Amino acid sequence: MTPEELHERFWAEFPDAATTTNLGEPTVDVPSGVWVEALTFARDELGCGFFDFLTGVDELDEGFRVVVHVYSLEGRHHLLLRTLLPKEAPVLASAAGVYRGADWHERETCEMFGIVFEGHPNLVPLLLPDGFEGHPLRKDFVLAARVVKPWPGAKEPGEGGGAPSRRKNLPPGVPQGWGPNA
Repeated sequence: MTPEELHERFWAEFPDAATTTNLGEPTVDVPSGVWVEALTFARDELGCGFFDFLTGVDELDEGFRVVVHVYSLEGRHHLLLRTLLPKEAPVLASAAGVYRGADWHERETCEMFGIVFEGHPNLVPLLLPDGFEGHPLRKDFVLAARVVKPWPGAKEPGEGGGAPSRRKNLPPGVPQGWGPNA
């Protein structure tokens, strides 16, 4: 199935979908309200039975984009499905009922971005230690390691070789007055 045929099939079923082709592969943006229906359509009608990955992208003020890549083993075509969620309330219906492989990916995306997948069978932390606060893949998450090591600075403590002293700058993304020396 060509990208143009995939676009036409999606437009016929989901008139609000926006389709593009990137590097010869079709990309479909759907409203979050039809997320599960679009994934089911891709699996059942387009033959995309192979689930590859699901992840999130922090689009700053726009919100969070959830991205799924699926593939048809029979038709040998790829499909990238995306939807955009508001930053204030990133909630999306779970895809785990359509693609069983989405289970782990949704848990990771919830933990790292704070996107809640409604209807997920077991949305518990997966990677971070107990008691960890925040969502480390959000662009507004401050990386504490950037404050501990001088910025810009030597690669290892004690290195420096007598270079002239420079004004101490905070690393990118670290607010003024934050860190152990504040």
